[in-house]
Amino acid sequence: MPGFGHLCRDFSGLGVGRGQVVLLHSSLSSLGHVEGGAATVVAALRALLGDDGTLVVPSGTPSNSDTSPVYRRAVAGMSADQVAGHRSRMPPYDLDSTPSELTGRVAEHVRTLPGARRSAHPHTSFAAVGPQAAAITAGHARDCLLGERSPLARLYDADALVLLLGVGFERCTAFHLAEYRYTDHPPRRTYRGVVDDGDGRVWCEFEDVTVDASDFGVLGAGFEATGAVRRGRVGAAQARLFSLVAAVDHATDWFTSHRTPDQTTR
Repeated sequence: MPGFGHLCRDFSGLGVGRGQVVLLHSSLSSLGHVEGGAATVVAALRALLGDDGTLVVPSGTPSNSDTSPVYRRAVAGMSADQVAGHRSRMPPYDLDSTPSELTGRVAEHVRTLPGARRSAHPHTSFAAVGPQAAAITAGHARDCLLGERSPLARLYDADALVLLLGVGFERCTAFHLAEYRYTDHPPRRTYRGVVDDGDGRVWCEFEDVTVDASDFGVLGAGFEATGAVRRGRVGAAQARLFSLVAAVDHATDWFTSHRTPDQTTR
């Protein structure tokens, strides 16, 4: 059963250290039974990062959007009346109280830490704790899910590291930033969601780049083959640590060769 000391040794051996900015994607169950659960994982990482390091996690909320795969699965087979009822019950995004979805217990623990900051995007928010948390999460424009006006661009500027803990490159959010950079005219689509604007529940609509992770596994395998990824075990989990800048730059070149501006891989 890995505990705090065990995790500190494993994270340190992988290359996590003082003063770094780390974007974490994780699966708690992949580590085996961790003494203290998600809180211990986060405590170990923060101990190694120190007071001048910053830990960042995705804290997205797709269930408040009727243009998300989560919504399409939820309403599959429903009648028109049932769909209308479902839409009326969809929870509006609230920056302070809406829980993280699909990103795991470790990410949700980071979001709820005292002093943690969260970006304002209703679908693709990020949460962070540490001295750069406010700067990284500020200014997340509604019509920019994962591009230049999102925390991913701030992480790129901060020379952050990406830590994949028990998950594959399919979960590497950093690659999405390259979808905004590989061409001047990436494919675009309409997104919708329900938010709390302070006066109640309202629907918002915006247009942005079509984000598509369907080829991230192949992309990640090619990136790893360049030798830019450090691999190791953390508890029972396979872990990878690498430069976000290197990953985004590699993905930008890869998309230029493997995608066309007017279509995604779907």
